[in-house]
Amino acid sequence: MGFRRALDLFLAPKGAQDGMALVPGGAFVMGSDRFYPEERPAHRAKVGRFLMDRTPVTNARFAAFVAATGYVTVAERVPDPARYPGVTADQLVPGSLVFAPRTDGPNRGPADWWRYVPGACWRHPQGPASDLDGRDDHPAVHVAHEDAAAYAAWAGKRLPSEAEWECAARGGLRAAEYAWGGELAPGGRRMAHIWPGGPFPRHAGDTPPGTAAVGLYPANGFGLHDMIGNVWEWTDDWYGTRHAAAAEGAPGRSCCAARARSLDPAQPDLPIPRKVLKGGSFLCAPDFCQRYRPAARQPQMIDSAACHIGFRCVADA
Repeated sequence: MGFRRALDLFLAPKGAQDGMALVPGGAFVMGSDRFYPEERPAHRAKVGRFLMDRTPVTNARFAAFVAATGYVTVAERVPDPARYPGVTADQLVPGSLVFAPRTDGPNRGPADWWRYVPGACWRHPQGPASDLDGRDDHPAVHVAHEDAAAYAAWAGKRLPSEAEWECAARGGLRAAEYAWGGELAPGGRRMAHIWPGGPFPRHAGDTPPGTAAVGLYPANGFGLHDMIGNVWEWTDDWYGTRHAAAAEGAPGRSCCAARARSLDPAQPDLPIPRKVLKGGSFLCAPDFCQRYRPAARQPQMIDSAACHIGFRCVADA
């Protein structure tokens, strides 16, 4: 352990070692010019010191929040008809997206491997017949942005900006492709919970892909687990198709213009803003989605939840 890291730990507020780790912040290279267009340009960014949950929020922790507050997640509520023009009343039922690729024919695109399942929610991750038995230490999923923000407020924390999240995921490494270095599987070692094998979306083996218990894979340089893989994680930044080349620190998260720019131009009849997801998930496969990297990013409508989306929180240091 270097002197600066030891000093940071000594000066960290109480609680930094109780489920949270200190991220020293500073300048870092954000984004990548090598993979997807939305990650460009790679540029210098800077964030201050902050604390971050060592793992994604688990089912056990989310259950404690619900028990204390009586909170009902977006996936458990009846959708507002005003927000979904053209959707019939019989389709407006509580539920969420579940990964369920077709077995009776080719899987040509997302419509063939995602299903909206009535009754799917954080308590029932695969649908009404499923439960959390044996999954207390798995990430809470089917969590919309509003749900994640509500938990963060209850815990006295907040959601990270995209820059904070990426700085934390890099673990102090400069411009490395992965959270652990320059190779996906150094020495053949699996470093994150990503696609289990086989051409996507047909997996290899008998067990369907899904979440794993948090902390199964090595922590990065800041002591953070599962920054890559397992579940995508919400940030509090509005999505834009490209990074701002002059970005310096966390973007303005409450900017009305940024919120408007986050709307999906391909769905003008669905004016629901989008936030940035980071980290990739158990569904990221080398032959389909190489977003198991700190620089990777993806938009998600703020009212949408799915079986591969979770979150973790940060706090000011």
